[in-house]
Parts: sequence; structure tokens; C-alpha cells
Amino acid sequence: QRRVRDRRAGYEQSLSVLEHVKKVNEVALTKTSIMLGLGEDDSDIRQTLRDLREVDVDVVTFGQYLQPSRRHLPVKEYVTPEKYEEWQVEAEEMGFKYVASGPLVRSSYKAGEFFLKNLIKERERDSEMQNETSVQ
Repeated sequence: QRRVRDRRAGYEQSLSVLEHVKKVNEVALTKTSIMLGLGEDDSDIRQTLRDLREVDVDVVTFGQYLQPSRRHLPVKEYVTPEKYEEWQVEAEEMGFKYVASGPLVRSSYKAGEFFLKNLIKERERDSEMQNETSVQ
């Protein structure tokens, strides 16, 4: 069976690296991406999300795998926009701080920009609430 990933970086090693980052710097933000359309089923994705939360990953993105050349694995399925929405909701409910999910999303797909905007808004709201509380 052909592999998608670099043979030197397996699933367990990737989880281990993400976990190590949190151990050495608990405030560091960790992010990973899941490409869909390679024949995975819902239980595979759910288990991956559980594994990622177990090592405290903050940000996850979901995107459509596209075959870059004939030498690469073929696309098994084009995932529907509705399914991407379902994964976004499920991942958010699991506690990820930011989720980007859609067929054209890539690992760097504005994730940092959107996450930072949301983080800034959240901190502004917290600050406003603290100001309102201290005024009363």
C-alpha cells in the first residue's frame, strides 16, 4: 500500500511531537490538519480528533485531499460541504480553540489569521466584562 505521508513521520510520531510541544511550553499553540477523501470513515476521523484532544492540540483544519500527480494516491471521495460543516461543529464541541473546515482549506488556510482575530475578540469581551464588573 502506498503512503500519503513521508515514511519517516508516522501517526504516533506526529502525536508525540504535538504532545512534546505542550510539555515544554504549555502556552504554545499547536495545530494540525486532516485531509479528507482518502477512504477514511467517520470513526477514523473521530478517533483522530480524540487523539488530538488527548495531547491538547488547539487548532485543527479539515481539507479535501487532491491528487497532486499520477504518482500520488488517487482521491477516493470528494467530501460534501455539509460534511465539512459537521466536522467543524463536532471538533468545536470537542474543545478545539479554532477549527477551519472546507474543501479548499489547507493547513495554513488563514487559520492563524482567523484564530488570532477570534482570540483578540474574546480577550476584548473578557476585558469589557471585567470593566463592567469593576464599575458596579
